[in-house]
Amino acid sequence: MERDRRRVDELSVTELEQILYRKKHDQRRLRLRRLKNAGRVVEVAGMPPPNPDPPPLLTDAPTAAGALRHYVVAPNGATPAAPAPPRRLNLRWVFDKTLILVEIGAFLAFIFLVLSFLDTRQELNQELAQLQNQESQELALPTLTPTPIIGVAILPSGHKPPVEGRPPEPGEAGNIPDHLLPIINAYAPPPIPTPGPEQARRLQIPALNIDKPIVQGDDWEQLKKGVGQHIGSAQPGQVGNLVLSAHNDIYGEIFRHLDRLKPGDEIIISTERQAYRYVVRKIDVVAPTDVAVMAPTDYPSATLISCYPYLVNDKRIVVFADLADEDNAG
Repeated sequence: MERDRRRVDELSVTELEQILYRKKHDQRRLRLRRLKNAGRVVEVAGMPPPNPDPPPLLTDAPTAAGALRHYVVAPNGATPAAPAPPRRLNLRWVFDKTLILVEIGAFLAFIFLVLSFLDTRQELNQELAQLQNQESQELALPTLTPTPIIGVAILPSGHKPPVEGRPPEPGEAGNIPDHLLPIINAYAPPPIPTPGPEQARRLQIPALNIDKPIVQGDDWEQLKKGVGQHIGSAQPGQVGNLVLSAHNDIYGEIFRHLDRLKPGDEIIISTERQAYRYVVRKIDVVAPTDVAVMAPTDYPSATLISCYPYLVNDKRIVVFADLADEDNAG
């Protein structure tokens, strides 16, 4: 390359800047060469070496940092360290995430089981309610004479089912005095009376949207079929206490909402021949052993009984109703 022999004052500013840049570039190259010969500079794999020739113009020239960015300088002439090894998988992090997923899966499985149980229970109640609605009795035989209520130590609609080979046990055994348990276990319900035209056949409570068949007897098996009339209690419309009971959380949940009734609500009890309208007088909650609520009365009345509260069943809810004046007058 021909040497430029012009004087400094004959050069332009751009040409002077270019000459200055070339000198600085040559000095950098000499310094890098000395460092490389001394073993203090290594080339990084995969990176191109710096351009040995400077660009023609200063504006296109790389910066000093750009010219040196392809090298690593080891201090005090030491051999440069090897590249850092790749990061290892964090096992603790993986374990924590897996545990969280397992807990979420277990929770979802629990929710699924609870919903399945509730759905199955609801289907069973619906099926039994349909069977109860289809219950009908068509025989017409003479009216039976009511007999006194005797031999009862606990109110009907007990919740604990009998076990085969053992006598039935009350659902609230922990709330019943020990001296009454032998009497309760030894109690055998009287035989189901022969159906007659004056027996209660149908119960309607408009305020609760209840329309269910009435069967004779209030033991475990009879309450599967519908509302049970206590054997020996009065017939509809007649003087005496007509005692009816049903479950609140199984077998159709017929009496689940008795606590929503209020004085003045009507209860319609029908036979094959006539419908009788009773009016609610009061609602009370009593102990399972308070059998006095079933006692006969000297006027036409009806008593509805169920376990209470819902799903606890350690007490009884009792609805007292009297025959409406127009039916009583007739």
